[in-house]
Amino acid sequence: MQITDVSRDDLKEVLRLNDDSAPHVSRIDMAQMEWFASNAHYFRVVRQQQQLAGFLIGLRPGLPYSSPNYRWFSENYRDFAYIDRVAVSATARRKGIASRLYQDFADSLRDEVNVMTCEVNIRPPNESSMRYHERHGFVRVATQETEGGKKEVALLEKKL
Repeated sequence: MQITDVSRDDLKEVLRLNDDSAPHVSRIDMAQMEWFASNAHYFRVVRQQQQLAGFLIGLRPGLPYSSPNYRWFSENYRDFAYIDRVAVSATARRKGIASRLYQDFADSLRDEVNVMTCEVNIRPPNESSMRYHERHGFVRVATQETEGGKKEVALLEKKL
């Protein structure tokens, strides 16, 4: 398992994995993926035997990003490390990839910030993700509806 910074050559594959992971992550287009590649504090991929196994995009405050969940944290926290999206390919699940990415993101933040944040869908439910985050020390701090009420998310934090 190798974790590396995303490269421009990775973006088509990352976009495909992102789309395959919907509705647990929202669909985006290539322009948005390129924006993340240029602006994210953290955007790394995991490869196993040269195959893309997963990725994580992490943001810090102060970006012109319209996500209602990112905006909620921006309005309610002075500083934070926000996990915008994480995805693991179906063939690589249950092998610790998400945990390695979360730890790598946390390690990249040492002495910079003391809270990691994210959201998990509660409508439609993403029960496995909620269990994962609870097991790893995330706690619910709020909920909010998104997409005109089609979705509801739990907003989570973990003290680092």
